[in-house]
Amino acid sequence: MKYNQIIILKNGMECCLRNGTEHDGQAVWDNFNLTHGETDYLLSYPDENSFDVMQESQYLKEKAECENETQLVAVVDHKIVGTAGIESIGAKYKVRHRAKFGISVAKEFWGLGIGQALTTACIECARAAEYIQLELDVVADNVRALSMYKKAGFVEYGRNPKGFNSRMAGFQEVIYMRLEL
Repeated sequence: MKYNQIIILKNGMECCLRNGTEHDGQAVWDNFNLTHGETDYLLSYPDENSFDVMQESQYLKEKAECENETQLVAVVDHKIVGTAGIESIGAKYKVRHRAKFGISVAKEFWGLGIGQALTTACIECARAAEYIQLELDVVADNVRALSMYKKAGFVEYGRNPKGFNSRMAGFQEVIYMRLEL
């Protein structure tokens, strides 16, 4: 699934949203480790990164060639500052209409519209892949993300009061959200 779009950020800078490629492996790996260390709202910590740079490159290559999944990157001034993607819940008939969505943006670039643009891009990709439902999990205390997801049309369908066990904050409530496409 191919995607490529230039947007203008709230600070006037250009940002390119495009498919991550095999050549982006190091930059995406670095961005993962950066973003997962900057906030306690993501699924894992940098030391839990299950990929090395070569595996990240291979993953990006596979996603770039995939027809129903994608991994997008946000590039500002030749630097990857965010990533987002959609991934199938499964290939079995009963769940193949569903995809999950994930996103992270470097803290330095929060509030500029990158998160919203990546979310919109992933929704477009999910529709193009003919999914019926896009799903995500979000920490209940992540007010900015919740607002962005609601604005994009996601609705809450459940909560897990001990969804995450944070190293810093203890248990965090996780909200399950979905968007009918």
